[in-house]
Amino acid sequence: MDAHKLKQCFPILTSQPLIYLDTAASSLTPKRVIATMNEYYTEYPVNVHRGVYQISYKATERYTAARQTIADFINADYEETVFTRGASSALNLIATSYGLNNLTANDEIIVSELEHHSHILPWQQVAKKTGAKLIYVPLNSEGRITTENFKKVLSDQTKVVALTYISNVMGYQTPLEEIIPLAHQKNAIVSVDAAQAAPHKTIDVKKLNCDFLAFSGHKMLGPTGIGILYGKRELLDKLEPVEFGGDMNDQVNLYDAVWKETPYKFETGTPPIAEAIGLAEAVRFLQELDPEAILNHEIALKQKAVEALIKLEGVTVYNPTSETGIIAFNLDGVHPHDAVSFFDQENIALRAGHHCAQLIIQWLKVPATLRASFYAYNTHEDVDTFIEVVKKARDFFTSVGF
Repeated sequence: MDAHKLKQCFPILTSQPLIYLDTAASSLTPKRVIATMNEYYTEYPVNVHRGVYQISYKATERYTAARQTIADFINADYEETVFTRGASSALNLIATSYGLNNLTANDEIIVSELEHHSHILPWQQVAKKTGAKLIYVPLNSEGRITTENFKKVLSDQTKVVALTYISNVMGYQTPLEEIIPLAHQKNAIVSVDAAQAAPHKTIDVKKLNCDFLAFSGHKMLGPTGIGILYGKRELLDKLEPVEFGGDMNDQVNLYDAVWKETPYKFETGTPPIAEAIGLAEAVRFLQELDPEAILNHEIALKQKAVEALIKLEGVTVYNPTSETGIIAFNLDGVHPHDAVSFFDQENIALRAGHHCAQLIIQWLKVPATLRASFYAYNTHEDVDTFIEVVKKARDFFTSVGF
């Protein structure tokens, strides 16, 4: 992978001096994705499924094709692929529609301290409203979910397993290929937060055999405001929609209504048309790059950076063995919010805070962390500059008495 050449595909990387190391929050958007969305707005900027004129047919055709492209990307069926406002919206839909209608006070929901707030808060609400119990997988000494520890909390009362595929703070991959069959042996359903996995690895939902899976467009070279909910067809068919309005119903009577089939019953109102078309283009771009090649590239960059960081006095790395390009670290004695401002002055974009995952930050026993996340458009030169700025930042804060 030629990361130097790839940088030319991203307008922001050619218009200003920037080393972007915050892809775990949002990836950058390539020119061709922007152009595809602009084409919608300039050539057929109308609604889908409604108009009986030529440009509406074109919009519907492109929107339908986008769903198929994204379904193929994760080896799902067309009907199993639901457009949502984002991964958060998709994960809330699962918890609200499935959880509230299927769980009781005798049931247990297995979660972890690695979860993004979008995957833990909905199930907290389900537990409060149904009386079901949240059960946490004990993390090992590295902060990982292991199959052995999962077995310790799996029981006959387990009805839902809601786990991240890849942690957005630690960069660890959950052994779902081992965990999912164990959950199914107890007749539990498995909800997977794949927001960090979709940009970095090939996902085959049929092979993985998860029941639900969610990811977002803006972390995988696509636009904001769109996400994907995958669900097994037999489960989606049984779920009730959680939003109601135009285009999700077949028939409306005075006191009742009949919903459309999956996936349309979950997509009320005007859908994210440009975003869906843009996400499909992002998927094609990713497939050309090859997610596995991207992952290998970012791991190489991460390992180079970690090897340098762990040799520096005054720097703590919390996840040196992560399987992705994510590095969680701190400058000792310096609050991450202070440190990240120094990096910004050096044209390096890092993340500082709890990363919408406060439970794992609490587990680390720190108020917050810095996070660098490498991706396909980062180079070895970016790593070299990053390490030099880490040294400068450490020395600066030491000199001023932090």
